[in-house]
Amino acid sequence: MQVQNETKPYDSINVTPMLDLAYVLLVVFILMTTASVQGLSVSMPKPSNKPTTEKHELKVVQVMPGGSVLLNGVPVSLQQLESELAQAKARDPKMSVAIKGDAQAQYAQVVTIIDLCNKLEVPMGLVTSRIGT
Repeated sequence: MQVQNETKPYDSINVTPMLDLAYVLLVVFILMTTASVQGLSVSMPKPSNKPTTEKHELKVVQVMPGGSVLLNGVPVSLQQLESELAQAKARDPKMSVAIKGDAQAQYAQVVTIIDLCNKLEVPMGLVTSRIGT
């Protein structure tokens, strides 16, 4: 085994260890920055102890598995539904619609009802659990 005794200057510098250190510091910086972000701030409405005395009309539209539409339990066509909702909105501008699609119903029919409510500018909500439970 031969040992090199010469002390000559290096022609180049190996920057690989410096780059490794820079990448590690970059990763640590990214992790610490994202950990310090708290998320979005949402301003929620504050509950009131005073009960509301306003009563507004609520229409329940059900889409059945065969594609038929029920308005408060009565079968109607889309034209009849549109005229009924328009009349109800004329009586009570703050009326709203609850849309309940059966699990076996086609989603396109539910979207048609949503589009109809948007066209009439009627507030609506989708029922996600059984009505009355």
